[in-house]
Formats: sequence, C-alpha cells, structure tokens
Amino acid sequence: MSEPPAKAAPTEPVEPAERPEPPKAMRALLRALRWLAQFPFTIALVAVMIVIAILTGTHITPLARLPWYHDVATGLPAFRQGHWWTLGTSPWFIAHPLRVIGALPLVIGGVGWAEAKFGSLRALGLFLAGHLVGALGAAGTLALAAGNGWPWAAQVSRALDVGPASGAIACLVFAMSTLPSPWRLRARYAVVAWAAIGLLYVGKIVNVEHAIVVGVALLVSGLLPAFRHPAGRPTVREWRLLGFVGLIVIGVVEVFALLIPFNGPLGENDPVTPTTDVVIDLVAIAILANGVRLGLRLAWIATIAFACFNLATAVIATVFLPQALDLGLLDEPGILFTSILPSAVLWLAQLIVMLLGRGAFRVPLLHSRRTFAARTLTRTEALDRLREFGGGNISWMIGWPDNRHIAVGSGVIAYQAHAGVAIALGDPIAPKEQFGIALDEFARSAEHAGFVPCVFSASALSDENRPNGWRSAVIAEDTIVDLPDLAFTGKRWNSVRTSINRAAREGIEFRMCTLADEPWSVLAQVRAISEQWSGDKGLPEMRFTLGTVEEARDPETRVGIAVDAEGSLHGITSWLPVYGPGGQIHGWTLDLMRRRDDGFGPVMEYLIAESAKHFAEAGYEFVSLSGAPLVRPEQEDPGPVDFVLDRLSETLEPLYGFRSLHFFKRKFHPRHEPLYMLYRDEGDLPRIAVALTRAYLPDATLRDLASSAASARA
Repeated sequence: MSEPPAKAAPTEPVEPAERPEPPKAMRALLRALRWLAQFPFTIALVAVMIVIAILTGTHITPLARLPWYHDVATGLPAFRQGHWWTLGTSPWFIAHPLRVIGALPLVIGGVGWAEAKFGSLRALGLFLAGHLVGALGAAGTLALAAGNGWPWAAQVSRALDVGPASGAIACLVFAMSTLPSPWRLRARYAVVAWAAIGLLYVGKIVNVEHAIVVGVALLVSGLLPAFRHPAGRPTVREWRLLGFVGLIVIGVVEVFALLIPFNGPLGENDPVTPTTDVVIDLVAIAILANGVRLGLRLAWIATIAFACFNLATAVIATVFLPQALDLGLLDEPGILFTSILPSAVLWLAQLIVMLLGRGAFRVPLLHSRRTFAARTLTRTEALDRLREFGGGNISWMIGWPDNRHIAVGSGVIAYQAHAGVAIALGDPIAPKEQFGIALDEFARSAEHAGFVPCVFSASALSDENRPNGWRSAVIAEDTIVDLPDLAFTGKRWNSVRTSINRAAREGIEFRMCTLADEPWSVLAQVRAISEQWSGDKGLPEMRFTLGTVEEARDPETRVGIAVDAEGSLHGITSWLPVYGPGGQIHGWTLDLMRRRDDGFGPVMEYLIAESAKHFAEAGYEFVSLSGAPLVRPEQEDPGPVDFVLDRLSETLEPLYGFRSLHFFKRKFHPRHEPLYMLYRDEGDLPRIAVALTRAYLPDATLRDLASSAASARA
C-alpha cells in the first residue's frame, strides 16, 4: 500500500488589512443617508413637487395665472366639464409660491410620519385616499349647498384647487392615532380646532377640503381595528387642558377677526370692532382660562355664563336683527350680524367641553392652595404612621418643617407645593401592596386642590406600585452599604484604611452623638463649618431632600463628628433613621456632610467609615449613603426627560458637585438602587422643573441662580 500524501503544513491566517476609519463628517453623512432611506415616498413626493415648480415656473408665478391651470386643478367646475384626470394631476402642484411655506412642512411632517409608522406603500395609499376624499368630498358638499341658494357655497363652488395638503393631512391624522394617551386626544383636538377655524374664518375651497379630510380620517381611524384604542373618558387634567386651550383659541380668533377681513360660510367680516371691546374680552378670557386651568368652580360657572351669553347674542342677531333691518330700525347689520356667528360656533364647542368635563372643575375659589383641606396630618401623626408601617431610606425627611402631610387611607404622603405642583417626597408611608392606591388618592386630592401631582425620589417602583398611565424617570440612585460582615480589609479598601490610620496618627477621634445634647461650643462649630461651606456656593443651602444643621438637631438624628485633641471640629455627618414595620430601625441614611476647609483632609472618608463601623457593631442592617440628586445611573438609556435632567444637573454641578459626590461614594463599594420621579405626562414637566428648583432652593432668586452659575463656570 502506498502511503497517503503528506499533509501540507498549516499556514497562519492572513489578517485583512484594517480599513482606515472614515472621517467624522463622513460618518455623520452616512448616518443621515441611512435615516433618510426610511422615507423614499416622502422624499420622492417633495422632489417631484420642487422639480415641477421649477420646470413650470410656479415657484415664482402663481399657478392660477397660467393658461393651463384649469386643466390640472380639481374642483366642481372641472368635474362638471369631465376633467376627471385632474384628480391625478392636482396633488403635485402648489397653487402659489407663498404656500410652499405651509405645504412642505405639512408634507414632510404628515407623510413622513405616516411612512415611518406604516411603511411607504401604506403612506402612499393614505396620501392618495386623502386627496380623493378631499377633492370629491368638497365638490359634492359644495354642489349640494350651492343648490340650496347658499351664497357662500355658490361662490366657493366656482373655485379650483391644487396641492398635496389633503393627502398630507390624512397621513397626519392616521399617524396621530399611534400616539399614546393623552397626546392622542390633544393632537386630535388641535387638528380639529385648526380645521374648524380655517373653515369658519377663511372659508376657501382648501379649507372645505381640509375640514372634510380631517373629519373622515378621524372617523375611519377610530373605526379601524388597527387604530382602535380602549374606550375611556379624558382625565381631570385633560378636561382642564381642553377647556383652557379652547378659551385661548377663542381669544386668538377674536384678535384675528379684529385685524383680518374674511368671508366664511356664516357671513362676512369687515374688522370694525372697537379695539377696546376686544381688549376687555381678551382680559376676561385670560382670567377665565387661568381659572379653568386650575379647575376652579367659579371659573367653570363664569365660562358657562360667557358661552351662553355669546350664544344668546348670536340667536338674537340671527332671528331678530333681520326683522329690525326690514323695518328700518337699523341701517346696517354691523359686526353683530357679520362676525358673531363664527364666534358662536366656537363658544358652542367650548360650552360642550365644559359641560362634559364638569366634574374636573370643583376647586373652590377660596380653597387654600397650600394644603389639601381636612385631609392634612400633623408632623407627629405622620411620623407615628411611619413607625407603624415603615418607610424607605429617605422617609424620615417627611418630618422636616417644609413638608405637609396628607392622609391616604391608613397611610400618609408628605408633599411640598410649588408653582402649582404638589411634589410627593419619596415612597408613600403605607403597606407596599397599597402604594398604587395611595398614589392614586394623592393625585385625586392634588387635582381637586388645583395642583399638578408628581412623586420625587420614589424607590419601591413596580407595575403594581405605579398608578396607571403615569410615567417614570430615573433621577438618582441610592448607594447602600450592607453592614453584616463589613470589614475594611483587602486592596479595594486601601483608601478608606489610609484615612482611618492617618486620623489616628494626627490625633483625630470619632464620636457618634445626638447634636441636640451637645454643648454650645460644639453646636457653634457645626454652624460655623456649615455657614462657611454654604457661603462659598453663593447660594443658600439646598433643601427638600438635603437637610441643614436644623434638621441635624432632631433628637432622633445621629451625628458623627471628628474632633482633635484640642476639641476643634474637623467635620460632621448626620444620619437619619430608616424605620421598618413595627417601629424597628433597620438602618441609617447619610444626610448632612460638612468639613472644615483647613481641617483634616480625608475627614469625610473617615467619618463615613467610622459611622458604618459604629452602626454595624450596634446590629443595624445597612447604611444608605443616599442618592446624589439628578445623577442618573450610567446603565440607564437616556430619554427626553433624562436629557433635561442631565442639563439641569450639569448646570448645578459647579455649585454643588452632585456628580463628584456620587463618584466619591464609590470608595465604599455600595450596591445601587434607582430612585424615580413619577409624573403623568410630558406636558407637566416644565412646571415640575420650576417646582423642583423652588423646592431645592426656596430662598434663591433668579438673579442668585444666574450670577452663581456664571461665576461657577468662570
């Protein structure tokens, strides 16, 4: 037998040469191109419109001036002449160069949004369907109305139109159906108001088309199973928002009617209204709108009365004014007959909204916006419930002076009220299985008092604990050191051991005490160190979840101090009790941290380490180093809310060092638990941001904030 052929010696794989990384600008361009590739129909539609406008000169000259306009435009005259092909030609033109300002954003936003949600083919179908419904629906409606002798309908029925607006609006309305509640209702309300105002106060053929498309698209999108949502009534805040926006719209329209003449389906308007009358109306509407926003009962009654007055005036103008003109009692109809009817339609819609949402407007005018009336508890009662049910790591803060307390069932929630927002502090003091019920009750009470509710620094978050429809954002992370088997041994504890050993060499001693029992000399040094620290910031001490010396003097708060042989204080830390059910203290939470500028360098490491050893020897389970406000865990993906909180944190970082404090606590190798802010929707966030700023810096002025931030960045 012959031997098998020898195997070839294995060769080392040849590594492909590394391609040089493209420049940053090229990478950005490639990302942009990949993103644009998701919108082929939208891009093609915009490109075709621009190319046609340039080739035909309609980017400079209005299309109606060109001789072939009647051959491409839709409308009742075109259909009567048999020009049905105009249904296919009209959407690619823009009637006037100035309409580009409104048409292109509508096409890009409406069609692009629909294409992103439903795909290119479905977006194309929605666009074509919307165009057909708008053109044919307007022509049919105007034909019926003109046949009944309506002068406005007879005039508009002779008009022609081109443009992509109807198709884009259909895409927009269907895309809005994918929005979550409450933004879906808000968007639909806005688009209906826009279409109604255009129809009533402009009254062109395009406005008729838009109104028909909006109505049909809303009806169809509500009936199709793919877009159907569970039935439900708007919440209290939604009714208030709808009422508020409706009044603002009416006020804006009154200004519009004062400045611009119009010829709508309900009459012509020549702006002859005395400016003084409109100013008085606007002031009254502004006052009513603010009261409706707060849910005041008196504002609801006044709005109903105002709406009924306007409707009654319209009825009188419609029924009796023509008779007075026939009898020669009046020479001309004036503003009463020409512009009051469109306004009456808006007031009728406002009246319907206010009546349907009447339950949202129950806040008494003389109701104190500082408390939730008879449901409030005293500090002693709140702390008694804390000892009974237990709480979270920051729950002892509910007893601080700036907080108020509301009973929720057998439990309690502490809150502060700023800028019309009720900010609940931490977890509810209640059994965990009742957290969701307690938060729902707090939200209802806050809304009844005219507040926007939110929760700050909640820890025990789960689907069962969070009320339905509420959002959450991580605003900090709690840092917890477990005390059983705590030993500062091993390489990772080198920096902590170094501070302990150095303190021993320099004669620094640790003592755990109750500050209220200390002699005057110790308290005076504590105040001096704290005032030196806060004075360097250029701002008053922060509050809310950050205590001061006054809170550290609480008899149940423990204070760790570092003193030298001469009795000089080098630093202090205060610790808040963490109660479990049954009144047992399970752990302690770090609050106040102050050090003397010219004192022992690593005094904070030393104080925290010695405090942890003290609590461990006493048999407690853990110490919490607390969460640095506005410091989001690195592993959390940032969202829009996180982006805003990060910017706020970066602004305050030079003044208070939240991030540096967060990194400092890593020396103690804690475990991390997220802390959340709960809110109902993004529309509340601007007010919540103002409220949180006032809660943390109640004594700071805008000038203080601006000057301190500028000096910190210098």
